[in-house]
Amino acid sequence: MTETGQKFRTFKFLKILFCSLLITALVLLTIASIRTFTLDVNVGLQLANWEKTNNIPFVIDHNKREELIANFKEAIQIPTVSFSKTESNTTALREFDRLLRKAFPTVFSSSLVRHELVSNYSHLFQVQGSNPNLVPYLLLAHIDVVPASESDGWEAPPFSAEEMDGFIYGRGTIDDKNSVMGILQALEYLLMKGYAPRRGLYIGLGHDEEVSGYKGAVNIVRLLKQRGVQLSFVLDEGLAVLDGIIGGLDGPAALIGVSEKGSATVKLSVSVAPGHSSMPPRESSIGILAAAVKRLEDNPMPRLFGHGPERGTFEHLAHKFKLPMKFIMSNFWLFSPLLGRVLERRPDTNAFVRTTTAVTIFNSGVKVNVIPSLAEAFVNLRIHSSQTLQEVLDLIQSTVGDDRVKIELVDGFDPLPVSSSDEKSFGFQIIKKTVLDLFPTVTVAPGICVGNTDSRHFKELTNDIYRFAPVWFKPGDPQRFHGINERISKKNYEELVMFYFNLMQNCDIQKLPEPHSSVHEL
Repeated sequence: MTETGQKFRTFKFLKILFCSLLITALVLLTIASIRTFTLDVNVGLQLANWEKTNNIPFVIDHNKREELIANFKEAIQIPTVSFSKTESNTTALREFDRLLRKAFPTVFSSSLVRHELVSNYSHLFQVQGSNPNLVPYLLLAHIDVVPASESDGWEAPPFSAEEMDGFIYGRGTIDDKNSVMGILQALEYLLMKGYAPRRGLYIGLGHDEEVSGYKGAVNIVRLLKQRGVQLSFVLDEGLAVLDGIIGGLDGPAALIGVSEKGSATVKLSVSVAPGHSSMPPRESSIGILAAAVKRLEDNPMPRLFGHGPERGTFEHLAHKFKLPMKFIMSNFWLFSPLLGRVLERRPDTNAFVRTTTAVTIFNSGVKVNVIPSLAEAFVNLRIHSSQTLQEVLDLIQSTVGDDRVKIELVDGFDPLPVSSSDEKSFGFQIIKKTVLDLFPTVTVAPGICVGNTDSRHFKELTNDIYRFAPVWFKPGDPQRFHGINERISKKNYEELVMFYFNLMQNCDIQKLPEPHSSVHEL
């Protein structure tokens, strides 16, 4: 073949290749554009076709409103602090029990309600439904709170329930006495109005959630399992209504947690012969361990964005963004690696991207002139939904890469299963409808909890666990969670009561209406 012929064939091949790539790019761009302007997975169910339940309207007079707030304030003023797995304020827990019985006399006296104490301080309520064929559900909350001190910088004493500018300040206002009191207050009002549910329900109030719930929630689960109870769904604390929190999002979003990240606490330790500081070895126990810790921080866990429930979150919210973010979020199949790289730059969004690694404790040394024999560090990891605890431990071992560093699992568990959130998901759609009835302009989306709740203990009783309360978070509010100046507005607390009041009634339908498909064919 002549040189001219060879050049012609090469040119022809490159031309065909270029045209093929151009056509492929145009097809991908067309698909992506169609998805961008038509994808709205939040179309949801045709709410007008819901089964009629003749809901009792939530109407309270001034006196009831004052009583509602007074009950809540009194709950905040009781310091039900869990200090550790072995130490809690039992005096406060007993006082809280007395408050519940005083504040909600109808709940405790109704023939429809069975109440029992669990592990002395937790509470389990069973509300009998008139139709035994309808699978019951469970509303979950916890009584205990984390420690708080006014000296930390609180604007009001943390157990004062002081009111300022329409907000009630105090530990437990958003974690989690708002739900404890809100659930029981809603049930109290319903029973007072003669309400008798068709679908039975349980209410579980744990007393040690802040220290893992092994006495409260675990024993509530044990009782229910002994009685052969299976649940339609569980609703616990977790995510909230975010207003101005997600940059670029048009309007507030209610995120319903459909899973939780797993957790692991790992201990790293190095042991060497002790010595005098005047004759230091080339490497000390502190130096060896510090280098291992530095390798863990320099080599984060792999980027897994788009492989867990966070994908559903952003797809549900995509239509509420402006271009170009709307284009990117509507097309995860194309842009998830790019979006993952953007999100990992900030600590708060990096939690969606991967298993996070946090060195929380580093101990070594007893005297300034002694080379310590032992150095130890504790690392806390929150495990992404697409990883397992064992995979994370293997990655730690390979990243540390030093046999002198002993690696021990202190405690840990895999990520929780992902609950359903499609249009046939009873629990998710009931919660979604209740949110939209209360806040019509809010966008509802599934989410992932980066922390852990008592609900993780209930996974053997149901396939669907949801983590949400209609607490409004504006910029700066998420930092109040376990932080200083925890607060909730009086208006928002009343909305919380109204939410549970409506939720219990919305659950009385036998089945969901036929869905209007929101699944995009592309």
